[in-house]
Amino acid sequence: MDEKLILKNRLKVARAEKSLSQGDLAKLVGVSRQTISAIETGQFSPTAKLALILCIALDKKFEDLFYFD
Repeated sequence: MDEKLILKNRLKVARAEKSLSQGDLAKLVGVSRQTISAIETGQFSPTAKLALILCIALDKKFEDLFYFD
């Protein structure tokens, strides 16, 4: 596997489509607002469990929220 693969996301766009703030989404999925911010900016890659919970909360498929660049 290419070690240069970076997990990117469209979390901010999906969150905005639902009119949710970072804090709102954080409360929905049980993490801090800082965690949502870190995921959106690429500073933190969510666990598989958190990624799935985010997909459910935002009504998106995994591949619609996350991708490799």
